[in-house]
Amino acid sequence: MAYVILALIALASGVIGALVGLGGGIILVPLTLYFGAELGWIEGINPQKVVGLSVIMMIFTGLSSTLSHMKAKTVDYRSGLIFFAGSVPGTLIGAYVNKGLEIASFNLYFGILLIILATILLVRDKVKPIHWFVDHGTKRTFIDPAGETHVYGYPIWFALLLTFGIGFASGLFGIGGGSILVPAMLILFLFPPHVAVATSMFMVFLSAIVNSISHIYLGNVPWLYTLPVIPAAYLGATLGSMLNRKMQSKTVVTMLRIILLIIGIRSIIDGIWG
Repeated sequence: MAYVILALIALASGVIGALVGLGGGIILVPLTLYFGAELGWIEGINPQKVVGLSVIMMIFTGLSSTLSHMKAKTVDYRSGLIFFAGSVPGTLIGAYVNKGLEIASFNLYFGILLIILATILLVRDKVKPIHWFVDHGTKRTFIDPAGETHVYGYPIWFALLLTFGIGFASGLFGIGGGSILVPAMLILFLFPPHVAVATSMFMVFLSAIVNSISHIYLGNVPWLYTLPVIPAAYLGATLGSMLNRKMQSKTVVTMLRIILLIIGIRSIIDGIWG
């Protein structure tokens, strides 16, 4: 039963994560904690094990999604490497801090983060794009299939600072970082949506490798549980990437806002009174 539950969670995490560039950890972590730690349906689960499982999963969701986006030529490799360079030290520090979190504290802080992310996704389409970062940074161009030219960019120092914070959250909570990075890329750096999602997943893949090394060293990876998670997540990410290129993701983002709010509120309640 535990393997079936984990496979279904991983499949959903891969689809949703690749579809909107989130990496999938933000779905897998709270659901696995709920079914494992709260309901007791997955033996041996605690916040550290869930985060370790999540970062291993994101190697494969990131790889699957990146390979798919590479075929569509929507990955900005230079930007992805810059974002990755900024996230590495934050990821290592976050993974170290994670080992001191008890489940109540983890639920509380994770719930607060989910509420913040849901709010960011809620206002993303209502906030006017900010041109300052493009005007004062390194500019990039992208020509979409319709022939339209998009100009985007960012100051490298700001990108490194931003991704350091994203890396810390990734290492601490086992999320891919795309849930924070994608809105920033769209609102601040004016990335075309498909390039933002593809580049985010490329960074998620690279960051997950570093993140997983940290959690393997700390003994946080439940290796037996990776057996159902890895293939299901890889398949889900492949499907999510295909959907990303063929459909509008606004409906999925709207659903994700609601899911994040519900899970976030529940996590905060569990952290305070659970």
